[in-house]
Amino acid sequence: MTSSHPLTRRQFGAITAAAALTAAGTSHADPAGPKIVKLGTIDIDLVETTPIVFNGKVYRYEYVRERYKKNTTGKSYSRFIDHETGEATPAFAEGYHLGSAAVDSDQVIVTVTDIWDGEKVDIFVSKDLQTWEHWNALALPGYGIFNTSLCKDPQGYILMFEIGKPAEEAGTRFTARFARSTDLKTWTLTPPECNYAKDRYTAPHCLRYVDGYYYNFYLESMKGGYAQSVVRSKDLITWERTPIHPFLMWGDEDKQIANPKFTEEQRAHIAESENRNNSDFDYCEFEGKLVINYSWGNQRGLEFLAEARFDGTEKEFLAALFPGS
Repeated sequence: MTSSHPLTRRQFGAITAAAALTAAGTSHADPAGPKIVKLGTIDIDLVETTPIVFNGKVYRYEYVRERYKKNTTGKSYSRFIDHETGEATPAFAEGYHLGSAAVDSDQVIVTVTDIWDGEKVDIFVSKDLQTWEHWNALALPGYGIFNTSLCKDPQGYILMFEIGKPAEEAGTRFTARFARSTDLKTWTLTPPECNYAKDRYTAPHCLRYVDGYYYNFYLESMKGGYAQSVVRSKDLITWERTPIHPFLMWGDEDKQIANPKFTEEQRAHIAESENRNNSDFDYCEFEGKLVINYSWGNQRGLEFLAEARFDGTEKEFLAALFPGS
């Protein structure tokens, strides 16, 4: 399998420079926030992705749904795309859903759910992106689990998972809950007060731990659509929201074409599609810059994968989201 995203590093650099000149690189409500340069759309009907750096190269983890046009297997699956060449690794995790990827030293860790609104989280681990070990991490009867995100903190591994039920844990769908492990095998739920947030729609997608803070990048319903915000916490209980709220908002720049292989029909589809959403935000740091993926569309079936850049390190990006810290 090959990706529909063949852009080279040189092409990305040219697009970034052009976007910075024409759009001033802003895509949020507050000009004091981080200057995120949107490069444009790279795929259609494929949205849950995670950019990572592994063995000195950038890859994009992709959860490929059954209805993805180029998926002829009849099942969902996972894969990685070499960001430089566009080549895909062998498919794995067939039949699993809503995956997310993280790198820990010499291994790549992928967390997936058994079904949408399911009760299980499984883990796939590889040292070469070719062969994978696999086991169950969480089995939570009565829960409804969706997206996941994993990172490390001083205590070990921490998993954020999105829940829609039970009502006493989720409150208003969709809510972040957390579990811990020291070995990726045995997992313990954190206390119920470790969540964000039960009072409104706050769908979580990306978790990071940096300099004593957990950062939860989540989707919030606002202004007739859905946009990205972020909160941080030292204990997973008390959260501080960025004053740059939202920091990523839908706009015409989402519809820029960043995949030269799009057909005229696909380009017209992108241009004509309703857009009131920026979601599924995730990123990695590579060569002093952030490679960002996110989704746009209407949250009612129209979904597109887009890419963006931040010209700075992860710490500089987080500092811009929480100025004065």
